[in-house]
Amino acid sequence: MIAYLEQQHFVHDTDHPSLPSLTLDGTIDYRSTVIKDFGGLHSTSPFAVIRPSSTHDISTVIHFASQSPTLTVTARGNGHSINGQSISTNNHGLLIDMKSLNLTVNDVVLSNNNNITVDLNGGALWEDVLKRCLMSYGFAPRSWTDYLGLTVGGTLSNGGVSGQTFRYGPQTSNVTELEVVTGNGETVVCSGEENSELFFAVLGGLGQFGIITRARVVVQPAPDMVRWIRVVYSEFDEFTHDAEWLITRPEGESFDYVEGFVFVNSDDPVNGWPSVVLDADQLPDPSVMTRSDNPVMYCLEVALHYSKENCSSTVDTRAKRLLERLRFMKDTLFKVDLSYIDFLLRVKEAEKQAKANGIWDAPHPWLNLFVSKSSISDFNHFVFKKILKDGIGGPMLVYPILRSRWDERTSVVLPDGDIFYIVALLRFTNPYQKTPCVRDLVAQNHEIVQVCVRNGLNFKLYLPHYNTKEGWKQHFGDRWPRFVEMKLRYDPLAILAPGQKIFTRNNIGE
Repeated sequence: MIAYLEQQHFVHDTDHPSLPSLTLDGTIDYRSTVIKDFGGLHSTSPFAVIRPSSTHDISTVIHFASQSPTLTVTARGNGHSINGQSISTNNHGLLIDMKSLNLTVNDVVLSNNNNITVDLNGGALWEDVLKRCLMSYGFAPRSWTDYLGLTVGGTLSNGGVSGQTFRYGPQTSNVTELEVVTGNGETVVCSGEENSELFFAVLGGLGQFGIITRARVVVQPAPDMVRWIRVVYSEFDEFTHDAEWLITRPEGESFDYVEGFVFVNSDDPVNGWPSVVLDADQLPDPSVMTRSDNPVMYCLEVALHYSKENCSSTVDTRAKRLLERLRFMKDTLFKVDLSYIDFLLRVKEAEKQAKANGIWDAPHPWLNLFVSKSSISDFNHFVFKKILKDGIGGPMLVYPILRSRWDERTSVVLPDGDIFYIVALLRFTNPYQKTPCVRDLVAQNHEIVQVCVRNGLNFKLYLPHYNTKEGWKQHFGDRWPRFVEMKLRYDPLAILAPGQKIFTRNNIGE
């Protein structure tokens, strides 16, 4: 189907002549449709939604937008942003639905540095990538996010972190080549060796320099099974000591996955002890909940991969050897065995339940930060134990990451130190229960950030959101001039990713 759109619909200024039409092999929907992202805090009605059938369509759309003084282009994956980053800012926006590019997993490639890779469309969902790679090759990407209903291009534009990051780095460290359509409308293949400047700028670049249409991602043989384990700590310093010890152990001498979270020391089914158990038959002894007077407790979550050929006693031995070195409350060990694919899709099951009770479609004022090891104890004191001591209606993730696993040539900004922590405050609001209003939750997020600033904590926002140029300058720090330079080179009219609110059309400046 050939789609056709007249650009003169956009031109309200009589000083500008009518512009040529846009013809695509994909489709164009210019009906007035209100679009929200996952955060549910912002909405907009773009002038048109573009569903491209090829990279050429995307290039054509950007060239088309460049002929107007006002048009912008937003690449939208699964719309999982929180603060409107994946929606157009006004009715002058063209929104590209990247999921319309059908998933293809090309033949496995052995690259020059002996990495095994597969080529993926930028609009492919990671959950579909997982299933296709396992079914076709028995391989899987080695670095994931916790939730896989996200697009390849979307996570590579931000970072992509999970419990495997301590070993393999974020998803941005596990891609060897990209195909990118820049803000100039040019289609460029880039890698660490070819067009490397664009390659590293786009990775973690928040969509500012180009739209990722293809990614060559590192994969490895996938395990069959996972031993999933959770243990509980009453003291934060013991929790962080053990987590940091695990992530600094050599491969083969630690778990394959390390995360952690904070929970309320109560029987609250959402925020308390019931959120720790992995099986309904594993409810803790009630006496455990009264053993500590701390308002919050800490759960270390780990996992071991194994094949079906490994007998259970071998896995038991590996797990026991590692757990014996840890200082958790010894009668708080919860475990379950499940398939590798079920483990990686564990949040998908939670999504089904949340959709059934209406929570998934309610607003999600999430806050994600990277906090330096030097500041994480203070964060626990000021935030977890005080501001959030009653919970947030969802997970409060906190776990360490090694800086050495990140390629600092990318656009991602990290806090100081060899070890830093991901803190993810994943709030869920329940439309059917009396809970704080969204405005109050957003205000609490601002309060948390301000507490970090006032107390001199070393941190950076992950999936950052600022409403002012000054905020973005402070976020990037001494890397801001380089970020602006890349914008001027690859998207000089500031056509791309207006929802990030970093640059405005035709006015990049410094």
